[in-house]
Amino acid sequence: MSMRDRPTGPGTPASSSRQPATSEERTWGWVSHAGSFVGAAIAMAFVVPLVIMLTKGKQSAFVRRHAVESLNFQISALIYAAVSALLALVVIGLLMLLALAVFYVVVVVLATVKAASGEEYRYPLTLRLVS
Repeated sequence: MSMRDRPTGPGTPASSSRQPATSEERTWGWVSHAGSFVGAAIAMAFVVPLVIMLTKGKQSAFVRRHAVESLNFQISALIYAAVSALLALVVIGLLMLLALAVFYVVVVVLATVKAASGEEYRYPLTLRLVS
């Protein structure tokens, strides 16, 4: 991973101070992202990362970071979907819902792949409500 691919900003320590993620940590990391597909159909995609954050997040900083990142994205996506649904009354919301659906699938798959390989991932356009 090159320096520019590493997450930066407040609350993001240098990766050199982190231990490589174990196989189990990587598994829970990617499940916190991919598991959101399970509840997405009923607007409950935040449940899987929330449960992982509250259980496995206590045992591993890597798992917690991925679960929190996924949880923040799921909450943001729910807000964006609600706004788009309201705007569907004036047609533009339908296009926004379609764009959101494509965006959702792409970034969740990217996050899942990054977590499975032991890397960090920051979702774009995400409100950081949970830390």
